[in-house]
Amino acid sequence: MFLFAPAVITPIVTAYLWRNLLGPDGAVNSLLGAVGLDDWRQDWLGSPRLALWAVVGVIVWQFAGYSMVIFLAGLQSAPREVHEAAAIDGAGPGRRFWSVTRPLLAPALTINLMLSIIGGIKLFDQVYALTGGGPGHATDTISTLIYKDAFTLGEFGYSIALAVVLTIIVAVVSTGQFAVLSRNERAAS
Repeated sequence: MFLFAPAVITPIVTAYLWRNLLGPDGAVNSLLGAVGLDDWRQDWLGSPRLALWAVVGVIVWQFAGYSMVIFLAGLQSAPREVHEAAAIDGAGPGRRFWSVTRPLLAPALTINLMLSIIGGIKLFDQVYALTGGGPGHATDTISTLIYKDAFTLGEFGYSIALAVVLTIIVAVVSTGQFAVLSRNERAAS
């Protein structure tokens, strides 16, 4: 439950929580100062070289639980008899993982990759709440650009064009990825 808890918190709440934790006077910098690591204190979300990594860390922390549950379901659906047969045939733990478990996890991997890539392409709320796309466009995504161009600059035509491009990118990536991974699944089984 502890590992899945971040996944049930709404993304905007998570982003505001981490924005406060990673701020210049936030808990992360206070903790670093308290343990004598003052040189490690950073403006995590204000530095163009660190902001993207901070956003990625927050998003991975929040959504790792989803992937974990999907992989856990894949592991639980794997027949125990196959693992037992491989062990009886003399396969060690590494060989059993590579030759038995990994191919049986191909559907879970397909689902996780598709959800992660599509989610990453259309990411908006965490990025906007954490950094607003800044500093200096370091964390901008297509979705934040669509929002800024439409509602800040009034460039509705350009925003609609970006939205169409985003839709095409998601469709092409998901179709291509599904085709490749489905082919790999069929080859593995």
